[in-house]
Amino acid sequence: MNRLDGKRALITGGASGIGLAAARRFVEQGAAVLVAGRREQALRDAVGELGAKAHYIVADVSKPEDNRRMLQATLERLGGIDVFVANAGVEGVSAPLVDYPLEAFDEVMAVNVRGVFLGLQCAIPAMRARGGSIVIVSSIGGIKARGTGNSAYVASKHAEIGLMRTAAMECAPHAIRVNCVLPGPTDTRMIQSIEEGRSPGAPEKARAAILAGLPLKRYGTPEEVAELIVFLAGDEASICTGGVYVADGGLSAI
Repeated sequence: MNRLDGKRALITGGASGIGLAAARRFVEQGAAVLVAGRREQALRDAVGELGAKAHYIVADVSKPEDNRRMLQATLERLGGIDVFVANAGVEGVSAPLVDYPLEAFDEVMAVNVRGVFLGLQCAIPAMRARGGSIVIVSSIGGIKARGTGNSAYVASKHAEIGLMRTAAMECAPHAIRVNCVLPGPTDTRMIQSIEEGRSPGAPEKARAAILAGLPLKRYGTPEEVAELIVFLAGDEASICTGGVYVADGGLSAI
């Protein structure tokens, strides 16, 4: 039986990586999806792969008007919203905190924190009548510093967990569940960027160091993280709200 039959989902950052893997799994499990992102060609390609139950919208989650457009498009094209996956995020640059460029810090906070905040402001009122599930894709960086040079990213991911916990308490009377998924190192474009930032010109050295510190000695895949998102989105997780769920290869246990 399809676990998400009849569900309507909005997924930000849905054109690649974990977002696309989640959209793919949602459609496979019976949901209709609208994927949002900043790169139209990538979104077109994603929807072409996902099929007739998928739609897209070009939007920047850091902008209030774009969040309103995303929500309105979801209501118009899907007929409602049952699931909101706040997945869009950026990693920023790699630099010591005292040298971290202010403009880079502001960009990370605008997308990762302001974007989630604005998405919640739009999605929650639309979900109150029927209830539903909100999944915020944070990071293991939300509970661990994970080395040096990533102050903006770590701060933003801690903030996402704070937003989730606040939203979970405020949404509980409306049967809206709110949870966070915390991927560890996952084989996506973002980890490749982080590797290059830690070891410019020799990212394989950074990868070897990261892998050496993982109990499972491998990166996760976007599909593995997507399975956890699907679980939290579906009715099988009906008692789950306010939770932090790691998918990190054991990193949080260290």
